Amino acid sequence: MIAGLSHAARLVRAAYVFAREGVFGVVDPSLIPPAGQLPVRLARLIERPGAKSGARLSRALTRLGPAYLKLGQFLATRPDVVGAAMARDLEALQDRLPPFAQEEAEAVIAASLERPVAQAFVSLSPPVAAASIAQVHRGEVEIGGVRKQVAVKVLRPNVASRFRRDLSDFFFVADKAEQYSSEARRLRLVEVINTMSRSVAMEMDLRLEAAAASEMAENTKDDPDFRVPTVDWDRTTHNVLTMEWIDGIPLNDHKRLAEANVDTVELGRKVIQSFLRHALRDGFFHADMHPGNLFLDPEGRLVAVDFGIMGRLLPKERRFLAEILLGFITRNYRRVAEVHFEAGYVPAHHSVENFAQAIRAIGEPIHNRLAEEISMAKLLTLLLEVTGLFDMRTRPELILLQKTMVVVEGVARSFDPRLDIWKVADPVVREWIQRNLGPIGKVEGALTGAGELGHTLSSLPTIVSRAVTVLNQLEVMTKDGLVLAPETIAAIGRTERGRTRGRTAALWIIAVTFIGVLIAMSRL
Repeated sequence: MIAGLSHAARLVRAAYVFAREGVFGVVDPSLIPPAGQLPVRLARLIERPGAKSGARLSRALTRLGPAYLKLGQFLATRPDVVGAAMARDLEALQDRLPPFAQEEAEAVIAASLERPVAQAFVSLSPPVAAASIAQVHRGEVEIGGVRKQVAVKVLRPNVASRFRRDLSDFFFVADKAEQYSSEARRLRLVEVINTMSRSVAMEMDLRLEAAAASEMAENTKDDPDFRVPTVDWDRTTHNVLTMEWIDGIPLNDHKRLAEANVDTVELGRKVIQSFLRHALRDGFFHADMHPGNLFLDPEGRLVAVDFGIMGRLLPKERRFLAEILLGFITRNYRRVAEVHFEAGYVPAHHSVENFAQAIRAIGEPIHNRLAEEISMAKLLTLLLEVTGLFDMRTRPELILLQKTMVVVEGVARSFDPRLDIWKVADPVVREWIQRNLGPIGKVEGALTGAGELGHTLSSLPTIVSRAVTVLNQLEVMTKDGLVLAPETIAAIGRTERGRTRGRTAALWIIAVTFIGVLIAMSRL
């Protein structure tokens, strides 16, 4: 009961901030159950002047703090949950917060590295950038008598406990929504928050970000157009990440790029092809490739920073991506449909022919347009919408890929509005298909399959033994019935009591929300 009231108090504050920033004004009334329409109308009465302009939800999330900022950024990658319009609003959400004090940062560094800051760094500047989880300082180190410039990323003090508290509120809301809403269960809101929780946990261990940068550096070491900053592992811990400082031009600084006479058409090509190589060839891609995280170094190579959000694609997903892109290019819609069924994305009870017809409805308009008018990102968005009609369950890795493709394509076209996305992508896609689906790839696939078959055959005696044990247990259950241990019965009782407390807490939330709205109205 106490925990429920704590959730309620914090959620009422969040609801008040949403109301003040006019968030309830963008909610479609037809989507609100009759019981919720009156509270929403009351909430509209306390909108602050000027709240009707701009990105209302982004403003509210920024006011509510780091966890809500991350929630907004995460939901921007899930248009299947929040809708396309809301996702576009959230894409503009800036993860920028005031920096914390230099003294606090140096205390975190000293405690994490177990030595004074002066011993670890020759110099350490005030913060040059600050976000919800960490901030970045420019530093200088001396290695082998040579001084080098580094970027030092430091976690915010006590950020983990703040996130845990707010994430518990998100879980509370998601769980209650799934209890009372079939739509919430379809969207798997608890799983959405679970995924976000895992992502944030990884971002708050800077060793994992360093490992992601190191892995991508190995994958791209032979790429002529792309590179990754070097990690300084001697000065990297859970709370501190030290990397090579990049003296390059940020891709969002178009003025400096123009002054440097950069070939922007070629730069757009590098952005698209680099991303596709990482996704198809490596199955490991930077999932936050906005212009502020990309630099152009003096050698003309792209350099990525901030590896907190990464995406992975298994071989099956890579084949899926390559074949659907090639299928749309060649107008082989039947093959695109077959790939969905072969990969298990669309349930087998659906018709391949009907699904191919839906795919054709997406692909045919492409062939009536000029190349620069065709958006690969939009195509993938439409594809995910169509697959939803055929009961394709949400696949986070494909959603993340699609959202990253939207950002990457937007960056590339900002440099070349007439960019032929298909012509640029074609050599990368065809190279991957020839390597993986051609004769060499089929031979390698057969060898891999043979190895897996041999492993299964060697495990056959154990599998048979386990099957016999299960059959014996089923026979006993059939003869004697299912017997519950006293501990199990007690656990069931505790669960039922917990559900009752949950319903009571939900009623308290409604009551306290009304009280909060009425108090706010009385002060207007």
